[in-house]
Amino acid sequence: MPDPQHSAVVPEEFPTAETTRKSADDLDAIPVTKSQPPEEAGEVPRLAEPKAGKAPQARKTLRAKKTPRAKKAKVKKAGTKKAEARRSHEKDEKHEKDEKRGKHEKRKKLSKKRYEKELARLHIELVKLQEWVKAKGLKAVVIFEGRDAAGKGGVIKRITESMNPRICRVVALATPTEREKTQWYFQRYATQLPAAGEIVLFDRSWYNRAGVERVMGFCTDEEYTEFLRSCPEFERILIRSGIILIKYWFSVSDEEQEGRFHKRLKLRTKRWKLSPMDLESRSRWEEYSKAKDEMFAYTDTKQSPWYVVNADNKKAARLNCIGHLLTMIPYEDLTPEPVKLTPRRTKMRYSRPPMTYQTFVPEVF
Repeated sequence: MPDPQHSAVVPEEFPTAETTRKSADDLDAIPVTKSQPPEEAGEVPRLAEPKAGKAPQARKTLRAKKTPRAKKAKVKKAGTKKAEARRSHEKDEKHEKDEKRGKHEKRKKLSKKRYEKELARLHIELVKLQEWVKAKGLKAVVIFEGRDAAGKGGVIKRITESMNPRICRVVALATPTEREKTQWYFQRYATQLPAAGEIVLFDRSWYNRAGVERVMGFCTDEEYTEFLRSCPEFERILIRSGIILIKYWFSVSDEEQEGRFHKRLKLRTKRWKLSPMDLESRSRWEEYSKAKDEMFAYTDTKQSPWYVVNADNKKAARLNCIGHLLTMIPYEDLTPEPVKLTPRRTKMRYSRPPMTYQTFVPEVF
């Protein structure tokens, strides 16, 4: 019989027939022990067999151990995904809420420097428009309507501060007198219409009947129905007579309006802006919304459409409205050329009375 010691020593590069018959999985699971020379080992090397009931050692070594840093990174990544999902959900909810109100998401707040720069540029353009209206004998009517504290007065103030009050004037009528109540409803507004070369800005207008008068019950149902029937025809008459009619509606959210009311209460210089009607409108938000929608349904015509201004941001609303107004009336630059001042006469034979004869205002400052 052959010597078992010499027959058992098999080099690794020459596998036996018995090992080749094993499956690939078994070969992966069985770690091979390197053979040693018989004279150094002193015994015959044997192949280690996996113990029953336990996972193979090679399988354990293939799995990467999770270090504390890897675990922390995984937890952080999971937390980031949850936070992103939560922010996305909140953004979708806010967008859906804004869409229900007919609003867009609030834009970034304008810086003071950019606002003043754009306003100065628009003032120059308004002066050009003024000179064009005067030279061509145009007649323009601009109506400003909207919610209370929506910023109508602020826009009107920015328009007129650089213009000639003899060309551009503001009309803000008070409550009608007993005599005016017996007149044709549009009569007291018709007397304020512009002549040639004038621009009239109505700070509230004949649309009071469709708004505050309707909600507060200051007019009958018959008067309200007659207004909705007569108003589009009245405006068509104005347009046919050569008047350029532009209508703006300033839209503001209920949260923004409430915040502006509280600011007016704190500032003494603005407290006068809060009238009893303004305070009453706080509890009638839905009624005013319904009245506005009905008014638009009848008076938002192709000949005289409404232009809605998103007024949650006051400064942006002013720039947007003035910029749009300039596009509604085509004009050219007719700004007067600089005038050369002649030298003043210094020699005069007239002798003026003493200064002590005049009554001066005390110089406190």
